[in-house]
Amino acid sequence: MEIGSRNRLIVALDVPTRAEALSVAERVGPHAGHLKVGMRLFTAEGPDLVRALKAAGHGIFLDLKYHDIPNTVAEAAAAAAALGVDFFDVHASGGADMMRAASAASREEAARLGLRPPAMLAVTVLTSMPSTSAQVVALAELARDSGADGVVASAREARAVREAVGPGFLIVTPGIRPSGTANNDQRRVATPREAIESGADYIVVGRPILKAEDPARAAMAVVSEMERSEVTP
Repeated sequence: MEIGSRNRLIVALDVPTRAEALSVAERVGPHAGHLKVGMRLFTAEGPDLVRALKAAGHGIFLDLKYHDIPNTVAEAAAAAAALGVDFFDVHASGGADMMRAASAASREEAARLGLRPPAMLAVTVLTSMPSTSAQVVALAELARDSGADGVVASAREARAVREAVGPGFLIVTPGIRPSGTANNDQRRVATPREAIESGADYIVVGRPILKAEDPARAAMAVVSEMERSEVTP
C-alpha cells in the first residue's frame, strides 16, 4: 500500500507536559500522519495522554524501546496494544525470544479488544551512536525473522536494510534534519529527501519542527521535501 507523504511524517512530541503536547498536536496534526510519544513525556503524563491524543484522531508511535526479559516485554507490548497505538518499539538487541513474545502478546491483546494490532518496530542502533551497516542489517534481519513489522534505523543504513529485508518491512528513520538545521546530539543524520530516497517508509522529526517559529509551517516544509523526492526520476 502506498504511503502518502503526509502519512510518512512522524512528529516527535519531545515536550515535558500534557498541555504542551496537546498544543503541538493541534498545530502539526493536520500535516503529520503520526505523533511520537517518548520516554520523557510518557513518564511525566502517562497513558491518559496517549488516550487523549488517540481520541483527537492522531496516529501514535509509542517510543519506549522495551528491552527486558521476554515475559516482561510481552506484558508491556500487550498494554501498548490496549492503548490503541499504531506503532511501538523494542530493542532488537533484546533477542529473538523477546521480540517473538512481544509481537504475539500485542496481537493477541488487540484481537481480544477488537482493535487493529500495532506494528512492532525493532530499534537497531541508536542514531546517537556509531555503527556499521553490517551491524544494523544483522539486527534488522533478526527482527524480521522474530515477528517484527519493521525497524528503526538511521537513514544512512536504510538502503542496506531495504536491500536485505526486501519490500513490505517497515523502515522508520529518526535523526532527520532538514537542510540548514543543527544536528544536535545525533551523529547519523539525513534530510527528509535523503531518507525517503534511501528506502525509508516513515521519518521522525522533532526539534526542527518543535523549535520552529511556526511548527505547522515547518511540518509542511518537511512534507513538501518528501513529495519532491517521490516525483524525482
